[in-house]
Amino acid sequence: MKKRGFEVVTDYIKEEVRLPQRATHHSAGYDFEAAEEIVIPSIWKQLLTSKINDNATTEKKIKPVLVPTGVKAYMMEDEFLQLANRSSNPLKRFLLVSNGVGIIDSDYYNNQENEGHIMFQFTNFGVKDIVIKKGERIGQGIFLSFLKADQDQTNHDRTGGLGSSD
Repeated sequence: MKKRGFEVVTDYIKEEVRLPQRATHHSAGYDFEAAEEIVIPSIWKQLLTSKINDNATTEKKIKPVLVPTGVKAYMMEDEFLQLANRSSNPLKRFLLVSNGVGIIDSDYYNNQENEGHIMFQFTNFGVKDIVIKKGERIGQGIFLSFLKADQDQTNHDRTGGLGSSD
């Protein structure tokens, strides 16, 4: 029986995607790499080029950018994968993980919408656009267990992919 690990999603099988690895024996996190090259535009540049009085247009322009990893994760039912930024991203590249910390639930694996494809969402608060190259380390994932409350009652199953439990 498989406990926890990583697999390449079907759409990236031929793309030479590397599965996440820990950097050292004592590393908690598994380093994720970008599965393709992607540009993370500067929010300042986006704000300057948008119509200042049109909030709806501005909000659409400054949304976070999803960076695909080409990877999915399987784990035990009472576990989740926590996605976190690399410590060097904000300091050296002005990149923030837009949702603070990503949570990959065990039932996200092989969901019907996107097969459980893990993506990191970034916002670039620097003044220049940032290019993330294919194979570049972008974040880390840590497997964790969680506890349930005595009153826990859930009657819903996952029906989709990213953001489907909103």
